[in-house]
Amino acid sequence: MADSSTGTDDAPKRALNFIEQKIEADIAAGKHGGEVHTRFPPEPNGYLHIGHAKAICVSFGLAQQYGGKTNLRFDDTNPEKESVEYVNAIREDIAWLGFDWNGGEYYTSDYFQQLYDYACDLIRKGLAYADDQTAEEIAYQKGAPGKPGENSPFRDRSVDENLRLFEEMKAGKCQEGARVLRAKIDMAHDNMLMRDPVIYRVKFIEHHRTGNDWVIYPMYDFAHGQSDSIERISHSLCSLEFENHRPLYNWFIEALGIYPSEQTEFARLNLNYTIMSKRKLLRLVEEGVVDGWDDPRMPTISGLRRRGYTPESIRVFADRVGVAKRNNTIDVSLLEWSLRDDLNRRAPRVMAVLDPIRLVVLNYPAGETEMLTTVNNPEDESAGTREIPFGRELWMEAEDFRVDVNKKWFRLAPGRTVRLKSAYIVEYVDHIEDENGKVTEVHVNYIPNSRSGQDTSGVKPKGTLHWVSAEHAQDAEVRLYDRLFKEESPEANGDFMDALNPESLSILKGCKIEPSLAEAQVGTVFQFTRLGYFTLDSKYSGLGAPVFNRAVTLKDGWKG
Repeated sequence: MADSSTGTDDAPKRALNFIEQKIEADIAAGKHGGEVHTRFPPEPNGYLHIGHAKAICVSFGLAQQYGGKTNLRFDDTNPEKESVEYVNAIREDIAWLGFDWNGGEYYTSDYFQQLYDYACDLIRKGLAYADDQTAEEIAYQKGAPGKPGENSPFRDRSVDENLRLFEEMKAGKCQEGARVLRAKIDMAHDNMLMRDPVIYRVKFIEHHRTGNDWVIYPMYDFAHGQSDSIERISHSLCSLEFENHRPLYNWFIEALGIYPSEQTEFARLNLNYTIMSKRKLLRLVEEGVVDGWDDPRMPTISGLRRRGYTPESIRVFADRVGVAKRNNTIDVSLLEWSLRDDLNRRAPRVMAVLDPIRLVVLNYPAGETEMLTTVNNPEDESAGTREIPFGRELWMEAEDFRVDVNKKWFRLAPGRTVRLKSAYIVEYVDHIEDENGKVTEVHVNYIPNSRSGQDTSGVKPKGTLHWVSAEHAQDAEVRLYDRLFKEESPEANGDFMDALNPESLSILKGCKIEPSLAEAQVGTVFQFTRLGYFTLDSKYSGLGAPVFNRAVTLKDGWKG
């Protein structure tokens, strides 16, 4: 989050959002000892996506803003879907975004014994009981909104019996689904979540950290608030979908008489042309629609990183979206704009030709190479310059030459002149076509006194083209990524798979790149002059066989 306490004379301070207002009021009142301690509690059952990135920026950013701490806590209460792979990926994503869990790294499984003891405490207070009904019976018994539920026939078991039955669950003497532990609250409560919620169930599944030590696992609603309390979290920030969970969060804390962590909800991030469900993203992976969680078309942080997004652009995006109390859908073009804006200032400019045809400069000496100076980034003087080779034979984009053109055509054509970027002005001479009428080679003459930076020719061409020296060019594969879905709301009309964009990936072979790109490193994003922003692919690039991914186009050309 941006620091609202800073500003300049011509840039007024940003108004505080509602969470900042609450935090500042809490600090002024000396609540929680005046400390700000947040947490980010991902479930390690998938890779983090752009929605999580916003939540990370909120929880970590607010703690930074107010000199506090943030814990990273893995909510590992469902061993069926969790793995160490996801744990490691989550760590990597948060660190890449630029945040440090300075409050420590924890796991809900760290507290399994403490949570078990809390459950026993509730039983002793007459606030929890063992229920031998099936899941279907319990669901039916809960009633419906506006219709009170019915008490379980096991609700009035004695404290001693409940302790014994719960111990049997812990000892592995119950089959999965045969018995659960429920909180005893109010079966007629207006909030369905308060109608004697299940707080423990039996699962005979090996846990990625505790192995087979436990066969009972706490439900999220029981583990969440107590874990916050154990860690003395002052401000537990989560998305609006948990707003109706807050009464239960508070009930457990009050019933147990433990540190009063507080939950505050804010609007989750929703993007058009995007799905955020980890379950549905997993389906894309498992059915081979994408080539993994880090596919550059995925909204995962790892996918965005591989595509060429920068952590700065994502943090700026999260700040621009802001913190709201109501859910709304953000246009994905705002995310793309954030990346363009960041890369325009920082990305080195290079030249590459994606659909090459040969450009022969007839009046340039054969076998001669001239080194020309070009600026690395006109937006950043400190980026300096580099030398690029120029010779008689070059590569140019096929689409930059046409035979039949109108007055609005500013590229190469019969009777036209253009400037070659950082080089010379050239004028059309002739061209060669194959048997199908496709242009394969264009011939030009260059104007010797028109070199960039030293031009005394007086010729004023209207167009500038990028190019690559044919003798020095490197071959590359280039992958053009577009939005994964063609529909603004992929889930609006049934199966989201029906909304897939068949043109979300185009693979171009035989592209030509300038020689400096042979030294390209994963993580550096380049502007391919006139083409967009590209980065070396971390998965498919090999020595002498580079693969570049398009991060984003130079302009928003999406037609919808």
